[in-house]
Amino acid sequence: MRKILVIGAGRSASNLITYLIDKSEKENLHITIGDLSLENANEHIKGHKNATAIVLDIFNESDRKAAVKNADIVISMLPARFHVEVAKDCITYGKHMVTASYISSEMKALDAQAKEKGLVFMNEIGLDPGIDHMSAMQVIDRIHDEGGKMLLFESFCGGLVAPESDNNLWNYKFTWNPRNVVLAGQGGAATFIQEGQYKYIPYHKLFRRTEFLAVEGYGKFEAYANRDSLSYRSVYGLKDIPTLYRGTIRRVGYSRAWNYFVMLGLTDDSYQLEGSENMSYRDFINSFLPYSPTDSVELKFRHYLKIDQDDVIWDKFLELDLFNANKKVGLKDASPAQILQKILMDSWTLQPEDKDMIVMYHKFGYELNGKKKQIDSKMVILGDDQTFTAMSKTVGLPVAMATLQILNGKITTPGVQLPIKKEVYNPILKELEDYGVIFKETEVQYLGYNPDKL
Repeated sequence: MRKILVIGAGRSASNLITYLIDKSEKENLHITIGDLSLENANEHIKGHKNATAIVLDIFNESDRKAAVKNADIVISMLPARFHVEVAKDCITYGKHMVTASYISSEMKALDAQAKEKGLVFMNEIGLDPGIDHMSAMQVIDRIHDEGGKMLLFESFCGGLVAPESDNNLWNYKFTWNPRNVVLAGQGGAATFIQEGQYKYIPYHKLFRRTEFLAVEGYGKFEAYANRDSLSYRSVYGLKDIPTLYRGTIRRVGYSRAWNYFVMLGLTDDSYQLEGSENMSYRDFINSFLPYSPTDSVELKFRHYLKIDQDDVIWDKFLELDLFNANKKVGLKDASPAQILQKILMDSWTLQPEDKDMIVMYHKFGYELNGKKKQIDSKMVILGDDQTFTAMSKTVGLPVAMATLQILNGKITTPGVQLPIKKEVYNPILKELEDYGVIFKETEVQYLGYNPDKL
């Protein structure tokens, strides 16, 4: 049997593992799931004869090497920083490798060795990055093949809560790493290009420079700029494109409210608060407000941030229980961002009955035969439950499909790469449609620049 090693059995691996097990008879596969928790790994395979669960600590070099050596292809669902040691083992033992993570400089450094051994190291083959690459390149290549010239590319993606589970005033719950949500947009200005002009949005302005999007059947959304859009010019072969912008999708009103956290300094992760473990939520908020011997914390909060008492924004903050004097932070030497994350997790953690939702939206502006045109491409997918989430589907399924394509000799180009070639994206996007990942394209009037972002 052909042997697949999956390292990491977290939530995003559920659809991936199920897909491979479902294909195991027809494709002659045996899947080994390696995880720190044997119970967690076993939960995914449910005793299937073509799957084995093992305890695998990637820091145990001998066990890791033995597991890689015994496989025909390796899927790493580990955090991105742990991929490289696995990748080096794959080089040593001549094994293909697939990950959903961004290509790091350390991974990129293995490109020549992978090519020399004829190994496919497919990265960025999840959701974002992944499905965004493939769905974008499919349309961009089609426009170029027809003789068109790209003028505009805008791309947006968001992990959200499904409408039937959307029951808080923020219209948001955590569907992926909460820490990444709290720290979103930090580390430098958001950079993009608009009508040939370079644009920069510093972090303290990021959540007040948003774009509105409408998705049929799901209403109105907003998007704020991702930190780096410019690098995608080279990735997508759009070196001379006048407008390129990538953003993160939220429901309308989220960004204006989140901006108050930024203004207060609650998203800062660069220092620790003295005595944080003994603070109440109320103490935490008060520590960022001016001193007053008479005014309440609530009053100081509203006055300092200029929020009217009848503003729905104020209701959003009340809903989070920010001013509770009885709830303790309970985190020692915590940063403001860590404490904010804990508070938000009280309200924004998906409940067992909740479902998530992924929204992706591309805009392609181009010129063909002297006419300017635009295609809008939209995809919405809902999760089934807390195991087979929309995030798990859109991250895990393309990883699994790419793995089979490599095993079956359909993807053959060696080296460290991302899924922007037709041999990769065409069959995977086609198969994803069977699982509900469907992009609906519409031709709309080409509007060019958006003055809201200039």
